[in-house]
Amino acid sequence: MKKEIYYCLLCERELQNIVTWQTLLERNWPQTICDKCAGKFELNDNIEDSVQILYSYNEAMKDYLHQYKFMHDVVLAKVFRNEIHLALSHRTETMVPIPMHPEKLRQRTFAHVDELLNAAQISYIHLLEKTTTDTQVGKSKEERQRVASLFQIDINKQVEPKDYLIVDDIYTTGTTIKHAQQTLLDAGAKSVTAFVLIRG
Repeated sequence: MKKEIYYCLLCERELQNIVTWQTLLERNWPQTICDKCAGKFELNDNIEDSVQILYSYNEAMKDYLHQYKFMHDVVLAKVFRNEIHLALSHRTETMVPIPMHPEKLRQRTFAHVDELLNAAQISYIHLLEKTTTDTQVGKSKEERQRVASLFQIDINKQVEPKDYLIVDDIYTTGTTIKHAQQTLLDAGAKSVTAFVLIRG
């Protein structure tokens, strides 16, 4: 297992990557953050409304998301690659990441959900297109539920009658996931579940 990152991506402390049989079995890549930083993240391990969730939202996760998504620090996609790989590599569904609207993509410079999956070496296909640049942040639950569909099927793609797994970075009220699920189901999907990194 080759060491590729020498300093913690979050605090810049030197990493002491010690390869043992345990790390070889449990990890596919060397560490990218130190144990101290890793200990600040809170595991969730809950399933809500057919949504698997890895972590809870806390101050450490807030800082991580800000640095990753809004400061354009794409290398931070590697922070949770082992955990995402372990959670998804055995799944048999077709992975469908929540897309970004093209305008948002130009602002952010990269698709953050895609990069999380790329870092974890998880295959996926794009079937959905975002229909609005409106954000769900700051809206009440009632306002979120009243919005028109957030997605449509890419006109160049076809939804087959099989099982799909939607992937997103954060789950708050579940509106985004529900809209994506319904769009895929209406287009002919057999079943649609979801996986998110963080429970907001």
